[in-house]
Amino acid sequence: MSNKNKIKFLNISISILLLLFLLIFTFTAHAVNMSSDNYNVQWGNINIGAGQDLEKAGGGNYILDLTMGQTSPGLYSKTGYKVRAGFQYIHSIIPFTFTISDLNIELGDLIPQTPATDTNILTVSAGGAGGYQVLAYESHPLRPETGVDIDDTSCDNGNCTKTNAEIWSQNTTYGFGFNINGDDTPADFADTTYFRPFADFETYGAGEEIMASSEATKSAQTTVTYKANISQTRAAGNYKTNIVYIALPTY
Repeated sequence: MSNKNKIKFLNISISILLLLFLLIFTFTAHAVNMSSDNYNVQWGNINIGAGQDLEKAGGGNYILDLTMGQTSPGLYSKTGYKVRAGFQYIHSIIPFTFTISDLNIELGDLIPQTPATDTNILTVSAGGAGGYQVLAYESHPLRPETGVDIDDTSCDNGNCTKTNAEIWSQNTTYGFGFNINGDDTPADFADTTYFRPFADFETYGAGEEIMASSEATKSAQTTVTYKANISQTRAAGNYKTNIVYIALPTY
């Protein structure tokens, strides 16, 4: 009869941190005094406009209609109108969103030297000019109520780390780790056989980047595969951890 160890884990919690930037400009403006007996020009300035020829000011993914120099950024309003001057008032048509397809990851009964896996899908939309970043960490290694933790994987060659994925395919390599495959993922995940351990918050106190783009993104989607493998000596019990994802828009 096979020795089965029931391991249920991964109550995934989500933290989405949105960075809000408030730029406060305090300045004294000076302009050339242009006046005569017939006129007085206040706040005089010279600006250059460009981009009115749309055939020359566009591409496959954008059209630049008109751009002008800005001398007094900020919000100016009176009854009946508002003037939003400056690049901070550019309106994005892509709101920032971050979703996880399944928050209940459960590997069920683990059989020694028979790896078990489960998956979910991360989806990001980010309209900010700087793109986005997603970080991930585990609150601690897979841990029973009493007893010894399941170690995080070090992969077949013993060299994978929280920042470097390596091949994990042998049934005699034990531990817990993840693969990520899809849009905007780190290059070290060469294919679905490459795994890393999650960054351990107890050890490092921070997450590690698992998705990122420096450009606006309508919909980036990637699959996370969670994997655990145990030895014959592993004690039966319920093992748990929390995986935390932090999604950040960048500007």
